[in-house]
Amino acid sequence: MPIQIEVLNAGTPGLQAGPIVGIDLGTTHSLVALVKDGRPQVLNTREGKHLLPSVISFSDESAGAQPVLGFEAKRRKVRDAGHTIFSVKRLLGLGPQDVQKISDALPYEIVGAEGEIRIKMGSQTYSPVEISAMILRELKLSAEQALGCSVSRAVITVPAYFNDAQRQATRTAGRLAGFDVLRMINEPTAASLAYGLDRKRQGLIAVYDLGGGTFDVSILKLHDGIFEVLATRGDTALGGDDLDQAIAQVAAHEIQASQGIDPYADIQLHASLLEAAEKTKIELSINDESLFSVSLNGTTYERKWTRGEFEALVLPILERTRIPCMKALEDARLKPSDLSDVVLVGGPSRLSVVQSLVENIFGRKPNASMHPDEVVAEGAAIQADILAGNNREFLLLDVVPLSLGLETYGGILSTLISRNTRIPTVARETFTTFVDHQTGVDIHVLQGERERVEHNRSLARFKLKGIQPLPAGMPRIEVTFLIDADGILQVAAKDLNTGHEQAVEVRPSFGLTDAEVEKMLAAGLENAEADVEFRRLVDARNKAEPTLRAAEKNLSDAHRILPSEDVKTIEGAIAGLKAALAQNNIQNIQDAAAALNQCTVRLAELLIKDALSSSAKNPA
Repeated sequence: MPIQIEVLNAGTPGLQAGPIVGIDLGTTHSLVALVKDGRPQVLNTREGKHLLPSVISFSDESAGAQPVLGFEAKRRKVRDAGHTIFSVKRLLGLGPQDVQKISDALPYEIVGAEGEIRIKMGSQTYSPVEISAMILRELKLSAEQALGCSVSRAVITVPAYFNDAQRQATRTAGRLAGFDVLRMINEPTAASLAYGLDRKRQGLIAVYDLGGGTFDVSILKLHDGIFEVLATRGDTALGGDDLDQAIAQVAAHEIQASQGIDPYADIQLHASLLEAAEKTKIELSINDESLFSVSLNGTTYERKWTRGEFEALVLPILERTRIPCMKALEDARLKPSDLSDVVLVGGPSRLSVVQSLVENIFGRKPNASMHPDEVVAEGAAIQADILAGNNREFLLLDVVPLSLGLETYGGILSTLISRNTRIPTVARETFTTFVDHQTGVDIHVLQGERERVEHNRSLARFKLKGIQPLPAGMPRIEVTFLIDADGILQVAAKDLNTGHEQAVEVRPSFGLTDAEVEKMLAAGLENAEADVEFRRLVDARNKAEPTLRAAEKNLSDAHRILPSEDVKTIEGAIAGLKAALAQNNIQNIQDAAAALNQCTVRLAELLIKDALSSSAKNPA
């Protein structure tokens, strides 16, 4: 009997005591697990299976019909493709401009509305968060049926390279499903927990996690039950789905060449190609040959695939995992030979081409002893058991994947938390103003590895008001960045003079694509020298401009108390500094600022003497 579910509305999740489950919210399949008698166990779904296909089908046959989820929905992917949603995890936390490449590969319609994306199903639209919440709700009901009690608390896994927007979207989906999400744990870290439970030893572990829609690699150090993540890299839009797409595209080209039909123009045929491609991929993981077959308006397209053909086709796609692996080792300051273990996670890791590539990358045969589909959920269950106070043998120390900071005067990113910093973490830094009598400052939170603001990702903006209107440089504004154990950022700004404070939990409306993340990191390295030069220029300007403003402000006094030739010297130095600032030459700015400083020393001395004299004549 197909699983029927209700379309959810936001509500307050129950907080009653009960078991804490671990959930792997996957692109292709999702699972729920619990530690029983000291061992993690994947719980059966209401269909009696361990795996729940992350697929939902919305029937348009009758008003009020409920959506169907699971294996029945997966079967409907072909016969009712226009009303069936899958691979929604790849859409979490993304905005309209982020999804063009992904949406072209999906048979259902994605629409943009007010900065967010929605999936069109007939006359209704749903956000990726709402669809994910339906999947999580079904896992909740499955756990309650399996355990015979209410389940309202969970640990949910996310790809290590999910950014703040994607993590926020996952947490929101959990709340919408009725869960109190106690922790979000990175998938490779969860896998290493499950792996380490059997071994309980020291070592340096690389976790190669290739799922249906995401890829992560993490380097972890295991020491006396402490799992410390040393580095993480990845690609949030690379996975087994892309291998299916590659097979489907070959079929589409051959069908168009022989039949004159564009399969991607027909929603049903597009879905049939993807279904047949997934079947072919799975068969080639255990057999040397597979027959690809789809129906075409009374005829049939068939093509025999050999494992060799398939591997030659998908190897360039899988090669995209090599650079993140090598960068993660570099970040951890390790060589492949330093590793004690390489662990494979995710369904596509069953493919021999993946196992061979991983062995080639790391120089050692990977460990595939754990169940690739279940190991992440088992690790989440272990983390849940730790939070429940039942397991004190393990401790997780995770890291933040991208640097976080603020925009400062001159368009520079001031980094407060560097990437690969261990979380949870807190960082504080004190800033000041550059304009006299400011009563508010704009706080612009950024994510990325570049010096210039425009080259980084904007996460949030807010304004701190109520600052005392003091001369530039006098206010003291303390900014605090707090990243919790889920990797979610909170920012607070406080005027240390007045005590006025403003805080925000960063909730960007959409996130970074995999290409943007990797581009940020690569650009940070490629442009390091230029970025340093730009920072030097901004620093020089920031030091020179207050000197210029002060000199111009005091010029009328100079005419009153200095000889005319000294005033002309100051005016010439002011003109010289303005010209240097216009040229953006660092050395010229520094020289001109020094010259202006030098010729205004006498003026400053006389102004101080004048102020002291006036104070003596007119005591308070």
